[in-house]
Amino acid sequence: MQDDIGKRYLFNLQLFAGEGDTGEKTEKATPRRKEEARKKGQVFKSTDLNSAVILLVGTVTLYVTMTYMIGSLKGFASVYILDRTLTDFSNEYIYAMYIEALLLMGKILMPVFLATFIAALFITYLQVGFVFSAEVLTPKLERINPIEGFKRVFSKRALVELAKALFKVIITGYIVYSVFKKYFYIFPRFVDMELAYSIKVLSVIIFEMALKVGVVFLIIGVLDYLYQMYEYEKSLKMSKYDVKQEYKQTEGDPLVKSKQRQIQREFAMRRMMAEVPQADVVITNPTHFAVALRYKFKEMDAPVVVARGQDFIALKIKEIARDNGVVIVENPLLARTLYYSTEIGDLIPEELYQAVAEVLAFVYKQKKRVI
Repeated sequence: MQDDIGKRYLFNLQLFAGEGDTGEKTEKATPRRKEEARKKGQVFKSTDLNSAVILLVGTVTLYVTMTYMIGSLKGFASVYILDRTLTDFSNEYIYAMYIEALLLMGKILMPVFLATFIAALFITYLQVGFVFSAEVLTPKLERINPIEGFKRVFSKRALVELAKALFKVIITGYIVYSVFKKYFYIFPRFVDMELAYSIKVLSVIIFEMALKVGVVFLIIGVLDYLYQMYEYEKSLKMSKYDVKQEYKQTEGDPLVKSKQRQIQREFAMRRMMAEVPQADVVITNPTHFAVALRYKFKEMDAPVVVARGQDFIALKIKEIARDNGVVIVENPLLARTLYYSTEIGDLIPEELYQAVAEVLAFVYKQKKRVI
């Protein structure tokens, strides 16, 4: 019978446990979490944005330098190919022409390569800044795990990449078709055109085509950058438990810090109470405030506050003062003013010199009578 009752009321006590390591990740990543991820090489960037910028910069550079390219090619052809006076096509001549062709290709393509290289560095730096991490090069078994690979193939990110690729193919095809349709009437006329002029017309058509594709890809790249940022922030989200644990690691356990502050207060209190016997006078409210002053005529410019307290601490100051023969003077207004306008170790304010001087004069008279 007891076993039946036990089975009937068997609970999973973990249901009542607080959020643990497996808690739902609903909190935004803290700066420390982002910095740790960055050190591990976990940053976000859009490769589509990089490709779009490189395409646009390369296209514009190619179009701007096209006249120079055509002129250089014409000069090379006129010297090495079209010159009818040349009859000696020896090995030395072919070798010289080969070297000159390489130098020519380097000169006409260097601006494009340099511009695209700088553009790639610049857009990458704008997205991720300067990051160096050897951790991304460390071999990880999950990268060769076929099950994990299968999951990545059919993941949300893979589907998004597939949708982007299909959209780019469709939009590129449409742009190429529309540009060719626009200039279709020109193609039959290439038969009657000079080679240089034909190349120039083709460059205009290709430039328009590449520019339109680049602009569309740039828009896709910006949207992809925003999506990558969203996915990155989502991947770094933390549970409330994670936030608490990080706070404990960086700021310390609140309970420990509270205990430390309590110990510091107790130490400061003991040190303050140890100064009370050295005071010349304790000015009281008489029960709510107590301020202990010490004054050495040849050593101090003005009386110094060595102890101050309210309520229980004020009673403790007066108790120690009585046990050590320190004079206690009741002056409610002066006690409150000193308490609210000074801290331990402060000289009394100048506006209170007269009032405190009268109290000290009274104290010194009392001491002389005792002596």
